[in-house]
Amino acid sequence: MEGVSLNSLRSYARISRDRIARNYRAVRAAAGPGVEVLGVVKADAYGHGAVEVSRVLEAEGALWLAVSSVEEGVALRNAGIRARILVMGGILKPEYEALAPFHLTPAVHALEQIGELDAVAAQAGREIPYHLKIDSGLSRLGTREPVGDILDAVRGARHARLEGLMTHFASPADYTSSQTDDQCREFGRVVSALRAAGVSAGYIHAASTNAIAYGRRDAFYNMVRPGHAIYGYVSPARGQSPPPLFEVEPALTWKAKILLTKDLPEGALVGYGGTFRTPRPMRIGVLAVGYADGMFHRLSNRGKVIAGGKLAPILGTVAMDLTTIDLTQAPDLRPGDDVTLLGREGDVSLDAQQIAKVAGTISYNILCSISARVRRVYV
Repeated sequence: MEGVSLNSLRSYARISRDRIARNYRAVRAAAGPGVEVLGVVKADAYGHGAVEVSRVLEAEGALWLAVSSVEEGVALRNAGIRARILVMGGILKPEYEALAPFHLTPAVHALEQIGELDAVAAQAGREIPYHLKIDSGLSRLGTREPVGDILDAVRGARHARLEGLMTHFASPADYTSSQTDDQCREFGRVVSALRAAGVSAGYIHAASTNAIAYGRRDAFYNMVRPGHAIYGYVSPARGQSPPPLFEVEPALTWKAKILLTKDLPEGALVGYGGTFRTPRPMRIGVLAVGYADGMFHRLSNRGKVIAGGKLAPILGTVAMDLTTIDLTQAPDLRPGDDVTLLGREGDVSLDAQQIAKVAGTISYNILCSISARVRRVYV
């Protein structure tokens, strides 16, 4: 546990380096030979800690990592990360100046950005590679310009070099829709047209976790971009899908301490607004965790935690710093004991997808919402 006393932590996330490494290997095996596996570590590695996860992936041989912003990329460089870093989430004009000194590779989303990048590279006296994103149907970041205009912009740059072509799918786990097939065709059309005109890229990539997991091999090209899978998740498919190519396990377990236990009589109101009334005498526990830590407010009177190896309902309204649970089935628990918010105790488990279903959100949101005041502990 690296010298951290878990007894002193009100709430903490325990993250398994080994599981992250094994998950990465599983994706790499599924991608197959000749396909580079770029690890997505944006949003602080989906709440798992970008620096530590990047170190694990580098040790596994990852040559590429992806972040959302220049700021995230600079933080990795300052921590000593040497892998190539792709900045996928857009570049603001004041951020261009950091690309060359920190060896960051931007994803370019509009043709005018190629000219802007070219000017910055000329001023820096250094070539800056970039990956051009094609909007194949997500209608978000990426260019929809005609191939002729793309050719003009790429050929007009002298110091900015096209290194990659990329796109992003809207619904790769949805087999009730043709959207992903349509996007594959559109992206393939642009790639083929550029190649026919003599413009090629060293890296071509379209597939993230779900496209990889469900074997959409026409989207693998020579690079894939797993994010969620590295942390132990694949979205459930909709419709008639093939079985996943790999299995992964969640790498993060989230726990919180019991601050207080008490016995309440029948009819007691619990929490802000008195949204829960005890139907009978109950033993409750007050946890040192609330929505400021990432415990979703929408779990009030709906969610559960694991206490003493049993599921324990959340009672009343989740507060900023505190959450109340039913300890009637685990009367031996005392202040200072841990309960599991996300993870496993014996045969009972709660993962981010289960919690997200109750909270009316997605598993990515659950993981990324675990706040900075929850200590990350690496094992």
